[in-house]
Amino acid sequence: MTVATLRRMVLAVLGALLVSATVLAQTPRPQPAPTGPTLAPVDNSIEALQKRANAGDAAAQFNLALMHDNGRGVPQDFGEAAAWYHKAAEQGHAAAQYNLGVSYGMGQGVPQDDDQAVVWFRKAAEQGHAFAQNNLAMMYIAGRGVPQNVVDAATWYRKAAEQGDAFAQNNLAEMYYNGQGVPQDVVQEYKWRDLAAAHTSTANQEQYADLRDATAERMTPQQLTDAQDLSREWQAAFDQRTK
Repeated sequence: MTVATLRRMVLAVLGALLVSATVLAQTPRPQPAPTGPTLAPVDNSIEALQKRANAGDAAAQFNLALMHDNGRGVPQDFGEAAAWYHKAAEQGHAAAQYNLGVSYGMGQGVPQDDDQAVVWFRKAAEQGHAFAQNNLAMMYIAGRGVPQNVVDAATWYRKAAEQGDAFAQNNLAEMYYNGQGVPQDVVQEYKWRDLAAAHTSTANQEQYADLRDATAERMTPQQLTDAQDLSREWQAAFDQRTK
């Protein structure tokens, strides 16, 4: 597979990310085990969830929105989903803010509005939501809802990449390849491609590994050694932070 072909594949992934973001946001994440006394079981029936949501419980509002978004236990209704995302987002629920941004970016359940998408991506991004940081960077790259600014794009990609987000790590590598918002730097490019290949899902692993290996072909032996060292050092520090 040629480097040009690989780069077209990456651009296709980047272009599709906003479209696929809702699915990503709804992928369950492991939660840490409770450290205090065992809590009583929570009634997660539709009726109980609706009652808590109506009472202003942001987590219940978010979960109810997800159910409407996916048609799980209720008829699929993007408008109802967006309304509940909005209620939770107004309370500072980062995942709801992110999903509301996706709703505005896609015009799903609300009128399509890039300005509002940026507003909600930014709110979630400032709380450290990696998907939101990645999507905010993409808005800066495309000049959607904000003036085009590759420096700001690189900044937000880096914030998400430092959290171990493989999409952002690969996108940051592209910035180093193109010299967009950061100096062109093949060592940094390789480092982030190597990390993206390590952190991505199985579906993207081969693609990211191929991009990393294609980058290595443009490097001197010393550059490659330096980049591999940087990647290992970053991974060790990340493992220490997140263990």
